[in-house]
Amino acid sequence: MDRRQRKTRTAIFSAFTSLLAERSYSKITVQEIIDAANVGRTTFYAHFETKDDLLKALCEELFGHIIGSAMDCTHTHGLYSDGSAPESVFCHLLQHLQENDKNIIALLSCESSEIFLRFFKDSLNELVRSQFINQNRKANTDIPEDFLINHISGSFVEMVLWWIRGRRKQTPEELDRYFRAVIEPII
Repeated sequence: MDRRQRKTRTAIFSAFTSLLAERSYSKITVQEIIDAANVGRTTFYAHFETKDDLLKALCEELFGHIIGSAMDCTHTHGLYSDGSAPESVFCHLLQHLQENDKNIIALLSCESSEIFLRFFKDSLNELVRSQFINQNRKANTDIPEDFLINHISGSFVEMVLWWIRGRRKQTPEELDRYFRAVIEPII
């Protein structure tokens, strides 16, 4: 994708995110997105076939970036200037959420949050599989892997919601400690 295409895509994502902060996904029209992004209809459809495709692409970009950077702790965004990167991938993920990169907290708590929460949970599944299920699983080996992955991902998403509702009073390190204390005994 060339620079002009990236710039257009960013403008569409930005306009869409702003509209999502104001009202529910189902009430937003493609025309409103086009107007807010200041692009033509043909340009919009050159990038996305439908509004649903735009939503999917936005979620993939947001959660792919956050999950990918959590799995690759060398990608720190300057979070660890003191050299103390966390041992836990979930702590790293929470630090990215706390950083509120690309206004993700607003999307996870907006009127259309159920859509974003579903994508977030689905994005977490591979992280959970690689960090917990495939790493020396000792307990509950008779429980199906997909059940455990679903349970752990769902628990993490619910914890993040609890944290957001509580105005993010706990540090990522505290949340990571709580989360690991609850899930490590089951794996």
